Amino acid sequence: MTMTLRMTRLGVLAMSLFVAATSVQAQEFKNRTVRINFQNTSDHPVGLGLQRFADIVKAKTNGKINVRLFSAGQLGGDMTTVSALQGGTIDMTVLNTGVLAPVEKNTAIFDFPYLFNNEAEADAVVDGPAGKKIHDMLVAKNLIGLAYFENSFRQTTNTRRPITKLEDFAGLKLRILQLPLFIDVFRELGVNPLPLPFPELYTALEQKVVDGQENPPNTIYYSKIHEVQKYLSLTNHVFNPQSLLISKKTWDAMSPAEKDVISQAAKEAAIYERKESREQTKKSIDLIRQAGVAVNEIPPAEIERIRQKVKPVVDKYSKEIDPELVKLVDDSLAKVRGK
Repeated sequence: MTMTLRMTRLGVLAMSLFVAATSVQAQEFKNRTVRINFQNTSDHPVGLGLQRFADIVKAKTNGKINVRLFSAGQLGGDMTTVSALQGGTIDMTVLNTGVLAPVEKNTAIFDFPYLFNNEAEADAVVDGPAGKKIHDMLVAKNLIGLAYFENSFRQTTNTRRPITKLEDFAGLKLRILQLPLFIDVFRELGVNPLPLPFPELYTALEQKVVDGQENPPNTIYYSKIHEVQKYLSLTNHVFNPQSLLISKKTWDAMSPAEKDVISQAAKEAAIYERKESREQTKKSIDLIRQAGVAVNEIPPAEIERIRQKVKPVVDKYSKEIDPELVKLVDDSLAKVRGK
């Protein structure tokens, strides 16, 4: 057999193997629609991150897996959506990890006031053993954690006065997250807290059911909350890592190839979303200011007073957290802080 003939046959064999492998892979991708419900608007960094996720999945499955996005809580608020994921009637969501506390109490650690000083500290924790452990804990709750998005630091808005010191919280009626930790924290600060689902927030502000609320700047701007508020105070009280979740029922119905695509797309989208979130946060604050809202920072000494005021609440909830998880968070923070 001549060298040319041998090379030709090898080439044909290689092509046949490639076609066969491609055919097998194609068979592993079923025509399916994955529905994602989330609370932010489609142009919010979270919405953009989910669109990136959808685009990646579509490209890598040759259009066989179609991801449909339902923004602004079209299919319900956070806890309604979590229940739907557990039952398998909605496929995916992304939400503040701490919101999952009623389902898995250990997730509350990410909502501890002043846990993180900056984004680098948050990255170190969620991308490390602590973040993995929290998502591992959710498997028993029929939820699969794919990656961590973010929603930046939460700030406080209201129509009565700027918050420049601890005492300025007293008497304000604020919409807060429907979580015992948040209720206790804001009560400790002298606030009259009103827990409401996010889709009801704008109307509550517009009708003056509440004086104000607390959310990250991107959420405040893209949801137009600033249009019915007078003051934005940069309290930086909680940083929000967000869990991109898929229903275990949906996950278990997928082939290994489909799971691999979903996992990789989630990781790629998370990198994109965090970058977008950080860039947009600065722009959102400027745009809110330009819209006529008075924006103020809070002196470090007052931030420390606020931190100390809510410390008893943090100590109370710390006792309910798995000690191993607390240590993993502490170790990651110590490492990134150089201690």
